[in-house]
Amino acid sequence: MCGVVLLSVAAFCGAGADVSSLTNQQAAGGLKEALSQGITTAVAETGRPGGFENNPLIKITMPEKLRTVEKGLRAIGAGGQVDGFEHSMNAAAEEAAPRAKAIFLDALKAMTFDDAKGILTGGNTAGTEFFKRKTSGQVSDAFRPVIEKAMAHTGVQEKYTALMGSAPKMPFGKLPDVDINAYVLEKSVDGMFTMMGEEEKKIRSDPAAQVTPLLKTVFGRL
Repeated sequence: MCGVVLLSVAAFCGAGADVSSLTNQQAAGGLKEALSQGITTAVAETGRPGGFENNPLIKITMPEKLRTVEKGLRAIGAGGQVDGFEHSMNAAAEEAAPRAKAIFLDALKAMTFDDAKGILTGGNTAGTEFFKRKTSGQVSDAFRPVIEKAMAHTGVQEKYTALMGSAPKMPFGKLPDVDINAYVLEKSVDGMFTMMGEEEKKIRSDPAAQVTPLLKTVFGRL
């Protein structure tokens, strides 16, 4: 099994990597250290003012069902209202983000050697995909009350109601019905995993992100 894992690490790091002296413990330890670093950075990046709103990868925008409504609102000069609504959704996600850290770190502690081997032989975001499989339900459950409280704090529902009241009449019926709570919750969780994936890719490929001796040993190139 050791030989299989070391070959996996070689493929994972690149052909130029020196993995001949790596043990199973080093390989799994390096992976856990990388993922822990990715979790910490992703939570720090998303859980601050502008962490969602200023990041085009994860910014929460008007729901797809309401894009036509958004165009109508901007056409009648209500763009500021739309922007204020989007800001409130992103602010709620930023407020909730720190709650994810403990859940992710608990999943990391429970990771088995077989889990680690599967991640090492996977793609550039295999670790993030592991967390999505293991923790997405828990993250959603933990986020739900926080998101609802944050949304109340940032006035999402009130802004949404006011926005829909200002919307031009639709030519073929009433305005689309959207569950804003569920939408913000889903986008908040997706954003966390997206940023974890970005950090994981960086640690796998960028020597500057390999900031500890173990990370350099496992992921570094000659």
